[in-house]
Amino acid sequence: MRIMGLDVGSKTIGVAISDLFGWTAQGIETIKINEAREELGFDRLKELIEEYEVESIVVGLPKNMDGSIGNRAEISLSYGKKLEDLFSLPVIFQDERLTTMQATRMLIEEGNTSRKKRKKVIDKLAAVMILQNYLDQQSNK
Repeated sequence: MRIMGLDVGSKTIGVAISDLFGWTAQGIETIKINEAREELGFDRLKELIEEYEVESIVVGLPKNMDGSIGNRAEISLSYGKKLEDLFSLPVIFQDERLTTMQATRMLIEEGNTSRKKRKKVIDKLAAVMILQNYLDQQSNK
């Protein structure tokens, strides 16, 4: 059973996939999207869902620091609903507060990643962190 993790932004979607056992998350790619034109990457996601035989999707939910739902979180909830409707797969929302900051810090601490390179991989790494957090929570139940 593979699970897909998504970090949904306004310009890109970071994609991660779990291993077959649901223990670890690996970054797959970053899909360019354009919210304004409603180019939301569904065709590429369909290909990845079929290729990896995905059974469920975890979407990062960017709550405000006080736990409330803001504009970006509303967009993520809407995106998740569209995924459910299009692919008939369960969609789980995972709190993603601070994951992009954590991912940025990890890349900076690594030391060999320029700002330009970080920008290319940050969403994919954030998707890995979202999915890994979810997998860890499931294994602790």
